[in-house]
Amino acid sequence: MTDTTAPAVLEDRREPFYKRLPVVSQLRHAVGLQRGMLIAGLVICIVFVVLAVLAPLIAPYGFGQLSDADGTFPRQQAPSALHLWGTTVGGYDVFSRVVWGTRTAIAVVVVAVVLSISLGVVLGLVSGYIGGWLDRVLVVIADAVYAFPSLLLAIVISIVISGGQSSLWGGIVSAGISITVVYVPQYFRVVRAEAVRLKAEAFVESAKVVGSSTPRIMFKHVLRNATRSLPLILTLNASEAILTLAALGFLGFGIGPTAAAEWGYDLNRALSDTASGIWWTGVFPGAAIVLMVLGITLVGESLNDLADPRLRTRRRARRKTKNDATTAPVVGQEASA
Repeated sequence: MTDTTAPAVLEDRREPFYKRLPVVSQLRHAVGLQRGMLIAGLVICIVFVVLAVLAPLIAPYGFGQLSDADGTFPRQQAPSALHLWGTTVGGYDVFSRVVWGTRTAIAVVVVAVVLSISLGVVLGLVSGYIGGWLDRVLVVIADAVYAFPSLLLAIVISIVISGGQSSLWGGIVSAGISITVVYVPQYFRVVRAEAVRLKAEAFVESAKVVGSSTPRIMFKHVLRNATRSLPLILTLNASEAILTLAALGFLGFGIGPTAAAEWGYDLNRALSDTASGIWWTGVFPGAAIVLMVLGITLVGESLNDLADPRLRTRRRARRKTKNDATTAPVVGQEASA
């Protein structure tokens, strides 16, 4: 009797490393609506990353620039050839502010995600594997933090760190830390539940038998199998970080206009323009927030659908039915012949 699974396993092991990356692997296996959502979300996210990286080349002016060789910029000027998306009440170029604001948003996302994953994964792994009184204390703390309103916590941390009016890195750090504190319990719960389940598995017992130390078992064996669902929570964190940063800027606790470009601050300054029919100062920063959150959300929802075993089973069943339907006439013709 031959083993039919061995070639498949060997073929999977021969795949290049980049094909086994989380998003790339899901993109290769996605079909139908999930594939379209994932591609659309990735395209939107890549566009914003390109804008952030190439902001000095794409933006015609600096984020705090109020004049050029021709003189001072006019205030609240409608979109024109010199100012593609018009100017604000303060005389800033809207297009340049939106492009430079992409850098600020992505920096906050990176800080929040890195800190949240680092703390949440380590605490969840230690709590779930070791257990005992340490596990009970960490669970109580995580539940208490999770019940605290996220925006209120962000405002408090912003005031504590920078007195409410932040510099560039002060605003990024305050928004990132506020998101970190709020979302660490989510990573903690997921990793802890997986660690509790995995520590009773046979491969963990085998590692103990051969004399592996507790840190080696936790970070080499358990951690590798306990973080498969983290990319789904990561996308939620990223979109929440953008919204929290915008909320801080809108409420006046974000980054000042001379320190960096920030979409929430621009929306706050555009409130007084709406009554005068000046739409361009608020539409473009608001659209940037919506599009960036939409792109990250589409990626997250697609990964969530692809990670659901019930949806994978249904897709396999539909593929099998379709293949049977296409091969049925051929079999009938061979039988009649």
